[in-house]
Amino acid sequence: MKNFIVFIGILACQRLVAQLPEDALRASWTVPSGSARAQAIGGAMGSLGGEISSNFTNPAGLGLYRTREIVISPGFRLMQDKANYLNAANGGHTASNFNLGASGYVTSHTGFNGNNSVFSIAVNRTANFNNHVYYEGTNNYSSGAEQYAEEFAYSSFGGNIDAGIKSASLSYGTRMALYTYLVDTATINGVPQVIARPQHVGSVFQQNDVRTSGGITEIALNLATSLGNKWYLGGGLGLPILSYTRQQTYTETDATGNTKDDFGSYTYTEKYTSSGFGLNAKLGVIFKPTNAVRVGLAVHTPSLIGVTDKIHSSMTTNLDTFSVQQHVTSDYLDANFGGGNTIKYNLYTPWRFLVSGSYIFGGGESNVKAQKGFITADVEYVTTKTAHFKPENADDGSGSTDNYYNAVNSAIKSIYKNYLGFRMGGEMKFNTLFARAGAAYYTNPYQNSKELKADKLFLTAGTGWRNAGMFVDMAFVLGISRDVNFPYVLSDKNNVVSTLKQTSGTIILTVGFKF
Repeated sequence: MKNFIVFIGILACQRLVAQLPEDALRASWTVPSGSARAQAIGGAMGSLGGEISSNFTNPAGLGLYRTREIVISPGFRLMQDKANYLNAANGGHTASNFNLGASGYVTSHTGFNGNNSVFSIAVNRTANFNNHVYYEGTNNYSSGAEQYAEEFAYSSFGGNIDAGIKSASLSYGTRMALYTYLVDTATINGVPQVIARPQHVGSVFQQNDVRTSGGITEIALNLATSLGNKWYLGGGLGLPILSYTRQQTYTETDATGNTKDDFGSYTYTEKYTSSGFGLNAKLGVIFKPTNAVRVGLAVHTPSLIGVTDKIHSSMTTNLDTFSVQQHVTSDYLDANFGGGNTIKYNLYTPWRFLVSGSYIFGGGESNVKAQKGFITADVEYVTTKTAHFKPENADDGSGSTDNYYNAVNSAIKSIYKNYLGFRMGGEMKFNTLFARAGAAYYTNPYQNSKELKADKLFLTAGTGWRNAGMFVDMAFVLGISRDVNFPYVLSDKNNVVSTLKQTSGTIILTVGFKF
């Protein structure tokens, strides 16, 4: 796997808690959730309207409401990951969690001219980070310790190990590697060098266990109106709440069996939390040229999220006869050499543009009872390359802060590309019962799509019942996704990568009352 970012610029100005390009993708490569009805038709709600999920796709759809409505949508998701790393297949690991689909309140008022004015407040889990990835394999090419050696070698400490350990400008991993002698200095053929001990043993057995949890929950406040039953306009604010936790255990062990090569094993553990609160806006329009046809357009601005990151980590190193086992924690480094484990910054997510269309069978809006069903489709364009980070506070004058964030933002542009989402679905009505089905597909967000295989496919189905002002909907969503995971990133070697295949099943129930 070839180097996929210009990583030297990031290493040269590494910080306590390093924002990485993957952090931007995590908040960008998301898929629609919504109510059970919306998920049963593949999330294609951009032009249908009259549904609480319109708050999160196209708020103009709220303009089709004629009544007040209260909705709640609990759900449950189970995910299994399978990984392949260094030609070794790894068994599936599972993660499960409860979810909240689109839930909230809608109220509609009809004016003297027959046009509607609608207000809605709703909440929805727009991104789900719950996952468990594990892979292992024998590597005779590179070691994760080399990333720490690179950071130290490119730093301004000139090989001064004591200064590096005491400096909060280096990452915890590098400082720990120096403290436990995993990374050291040596003179080889008369040339002083920074060395990572595992890279000289010939072969290491690597294990990476990553458990993540959390998501993005968004509160939406929207207004909508109808104009002559032809045009529907809507817009409002979104308040995303970010919560993310990653617990990682990475281990390398000498695979040669040699007990005298100054390396036995090392284990790095980390608990990384990220939380934040932000703001975005959504604007939309739906045009209904006939009762049977609807066309929708929507724009989602980037979310500006103020983020706080915290990290706690430790490293244990066994260097055979070279020294006794060494152990150090990030809390120890902070207590003895200063520094802190918290950093604050701003995250800007991508723009989203949505084009959609629907066809209603049997009467359209003017005769709801005559409607027999519909087909609908959305196309979404997401500008992943525009996602970026900014420091919360102004640079201290040295330029290091700006240089760091500029390096990460440049990496985002070089790693990722804008992607498309395609969604379609349909519904058939049988008096008070409904049958639904749909699908959604999201394209690869990586520039190097030949080597980094990634996409998301969802197959959906559901049913519903509506009568006397009450409705109950249920949906099942089968997700099949491909992605990649890098255990570490090096600047002077090709990078090893684990390929992931994720299968998920989501069940969601929506209960609502019209009054």
